[in-house]
Amino acid sequence: MIIINHIQILADAEHDLYEGRNFYDKQGKNIGDYFWDSILSDIESLMIFAGVHKKDYGYYRMLAKRFPYAIYYDINQDVASVIAVLPLRRNPVWIKDKMSK
Repeated sequence: MIIINHIQILADAEHDLYEGRNFYDKQGKNIGDYFWDSILSDIESLMIFAGVHKKDYGYYRMLAKRFPYAIYYDINQDVASVIAVLPLRRNPVWIKDKMSK
């Protein structure tokens, strides 16, 4: 069993979160805030569920519960580091390129 004491959101993943929020802000009032809160709730669940997800591109991939997004993370000792938060409706080649950087 993996015990996670900290969750770290890396700068690239933070940028992904802001991009997603901006996208959903344009869709309607308060949708961007709902996106933000929902994805952060999913990320917080890594305290319990880190390590149970399958790996893609060398990182664990957790699917968001309410939005078509994937949260890519890695585990180092007791820290889950969120690498990227990417929309699943993008071209798979785009996702692969983003994850290979």
